[in-house]
Amino acid sequence: MNIDTKNMFLNEFNIDKSLLDFCEKVESSVKDRFLEIDNNLEYNQLKVLRAMQANKLSDMHFAATTGYGYNDLGRETLENIYAHVFKAESALVRPQIISGTNALAIALSGNLKYGDELLSPVGTPYDTLLGVIGIRKTRGSLIDNGVTYKQVELLTGDKFDFENIKKSISNKTKMVTIQRSKGYSTRHSFTVAEIKELITFIKDIRKDIICMVDNCYGEFVDTIEPYEVGADLVVGSLIKNPGGGLAPVGGYIVGKEEYVENAANRLTAPGLGKEVGPTLGITGALIQGLFLAPQVVAGSLKGAIFASKLFDELGFNTIPKYDEKRSDIVQAILLNNAENVISFCQGIQMGAPVDSFVKPEPWDMPGYDCQVIMAAGAFVQGSSIELSADAPIKAPFAVYLQGGLTWSHAKSGIIIAANNMLKEGLLHLTKH
Repeated sequence: MNIDTKNMFLNEFNIDKSLLDFCEKVESSVKDRFLEIDNNLEYNQLKVLRAMQANKLSDMHFAATTGYGYNDLGRETLENIYAHVFKAESALVRPQIISGTNALAIALSGNLKYGDELLSPVGTPYDTLLGVIGIRKTRGSLIDNGVTYKQVELLTGDKFDFENIKKSISNKTKMVTIQRSKGYSTRHSFTVAEIKELITFIKDIRKDIICMVDNCYGEFVDTIEPYEVGADLVVGSLIKNPGGGLAPVGGYIVGKEEYVENAANRLTAPGLGKEVGPTLGITGALIQGLFLAPQVVAGSLKGAIFASKLFDELGFNTIPKYDEKRSDIVQAILLNNAENVISFCQGIQMGAPVDSFVKPEPWDMPGYDCQVIMAAGAFVQGSSIELSADAPIKAPFAVYLQGGLTWSHAKSGIIIAANNMLKEGLLHLTKH
């Protein structure tokens, strides 16, 4: 950190000098981890570049369509590029998909019918999926429409319970859903290698079971994606990793052609499938966002590693640790109480480019069973590839940090958050 940068932190952002010196030492201690991230970045950038070249991307593909969106060459090229990047047979990439939860709901309802069974072998899914499945009673859920559901809890150490997974698979089991990221839990996020082990085990029992991976927060963290290790469907959001911060909306479903087409028929209408869907002039942003995504994800990962090391040194438990292998961009920090959580999130908001003057507070957010605080001064509403932090206000009072369009912004936001806690007397610059 040069003298001009230090002076900017000290004079313009009022960062405590002792904290700044402490953060500088922390950053120096994780440089080797950053080199690993950069190696993956270069490979993934080449992968995306090759996909665009192989599909003869041209500026004509950025043109807008409206209405039905018939014969949208840009949309078709975008989906072919996604299929190429993810090594999949087919892709559905649409601005009409508004979130990761929406993409998952489409993939699930498009491929499950009355009498089928869905199995989660990795415990309880993310909060917003509880209503989609019907674990939390909701009108129009899978369970409401005659799909049954089972789940198998993880063993100690976040290990798969293979014995009970095998017992839970029946003739009715049509699909298995595997959530890659930790969500609002303190388990570790599953690596692609672990996902491969689980899918291989399931396919050895019954090859016809559809294995779907919720890939949210995981894209471009590794050099391979879940379809390459046996997944039938891989699902995610464009306002997370693959949108690169430029996608204003959207989601994707990639995988085997049959299952992607089933999802497309659910998104549009039976018989229409992928043939319709206007792009409304945002195809260029979706494609350019994908091109930038490896770089943006690398910056997010560096921010997560920095935060993990910093708050570990400050005496808080962090998941994962700074030197552990990562499978997503999410960093959990166990802050022990609601006061710490609120102060941290308010500090992240203070470091945002948008709405930095706003003070987030916990609120009753739809889809969650407790109050949630969310800090996100983002250019795209709800974009969690941009620097953001959120937490359910309940034990173990973990805050979930993600994103950062650049490493420099991720670092500054984390320093500002720590400084806010320091000013409020909630942390000290020695281990607790």
